[in-house]
Amino acid sequence: MDSKIQSCFDDLQSKDKEVQFEAYKTIMAATEEPVAWSYEVWLQLKEGLTHSNNHVRSRSAQFLAGLAISDPEKRMLKDFPALWKVTYDSKFVTARHTLQSIWKVGLAGAELKEMVMNRLDVRFKSCEEEKNSTLIRYDIIQGMRNLYDHTGDNEIKVTALNLIETEEESKYRKKYATVWKNT
Repeated sequence: MDSKIQSCFDDLQSKDKEVQFEAYKTIMAATEEPVAWSYEVWLQLKEGLTHSNNHVRSRSAQFLAGLAISDPEKRMLKDFPALWKVTYDSKFVTARHTLQSIWKVGLAGAELKEMVMNRLDVRFKSCEEEKNSTLIRYDIIQGMRNLYDHTGDNEIKVTALNLIETEEESKYRKKYATVWKNT
């Protein structure tokens, strides 16, 4: 791992929130492309998914989702359930940040894309009783759009549009549909 990224991981422990945020942004940007250092932090991030601090859980989940494209050993196939569990975190902001990042796992190959899409599909259909279900559904539709934009897989679009049609309230159906304008 280069010294800049190592320094960013160290800075996540800083008492200064600005230093932490800059480190977070740098790591998130780095994970947009494959990196060679994924396994140097993988176990630490996996353990972070159950940390007592919700900020650590959130960052760990977001970083792991981004690192899925840097996982030639396909560890994510085994670790995905632990990552997915954070989408149900007791702190809604942590759950939401994880849900907003989970689509990135689908960039790591067909098997993971199918796994992500299946989980998102089921969650959209079953989250009606959850608190903030409309935000959850919106994030799912947005995640599908992000995955579609990066892969061009038309099945993702079809799935998302079909899910939108199942929404009973027209105002939410319209809101979700705006995500798919210009496609």
